Amino acid sequence: MVIPKAIRQAAGIKPGPLSIEYRDGKIEIAPKAAKVRLIRKGSVLVASIRGAPKMSVKEVNEWIRKSRDREI
Repeated sequence: MVIPKAIRQAAGIKPGPLSIEYRDGKIEIAPKAAKVRLIRKGSVLVASIRGAPKMSVKEVNEWIRKSRDREI
């Protein structure tokens, strides 16, 4: 099955696995949630997501700041 590019772009669907379900007479397509593992590093738990790029503390803080700015 191929989802037309215009529909993928409008829905914000990126390359990767999809979840496809049939509910109430409709087909629902959504990106599959990434599997997250928690790994202990010293006294801290760190989220590990396979395939996700590694981020520095500075990059994480910048991402958090930007995501908070969007919510306003």
